[in-house]
Amino acid sequence: MPLETEHLTGSPNDSEPVYLTLGKLRRAHGIKGEIPLEVYTEILELLTPGQVVFVGESHQALTIEATRWKNDLLLLKFENHDNREIVSHLTNDLVYVKSDQLPLLDDEAFYYHQLLGLKVFEEDGKFVGHLSEILHTGANDVYLIENEKGEEVLIPAIEDVILEIDLEEQKMVVAKLEWYGGTA
Repeated sequence: MPLETEHLTGSPNDSEPVYLTLGKLRRAHGIKGEIPLEVYTEILELLTPGQVVFVGESHQALTIEATRWKNDLLLLKFENHDNREIVSHLTNDLVYVKSDQLPLLDDEAFYYHQLLGLKVFEEDGKFVGHLSEILHTGANDVYLIENEKGEEVLIPAIEDVILEIDLEEQKMVVAKLEWYGGTA
């Protein structure tokens, strides 16, 4: 099952780092350089003291010095950012990590960004298209597959339908999709 890492951003080029959004900074808090973060991720170990994060469109590297919760916002204190004026220029910037900073997952788990772009095949080898979007619904995620003609197919992300995911081969195998109209 995929693990939540919202808001993919960065370069689609494999030779460049891909940045994943952890949250959005709000207005400076107090006078000692704290700034609240609206947290978008469930992987909170990426937001602990000593972690390097990348802030804003320029991906400025900053090290987290301290954190504490204030209601549903995480107050961050960055190293060498000791007053309100210094951190106030970060207001509304997004906070990122590089994808290689993410914790390793077991073989049965994937991050959403790893699935985007996979080639999707039916179990008989018929090419369906590329996974272009993951839709979050109440019951289960739904994968939006786009074929070469630009047509879209929605596939529920459930065990009975998703038969295999091979990240090395960049492919996904799904059960035969007779219900969507593309198969006779």
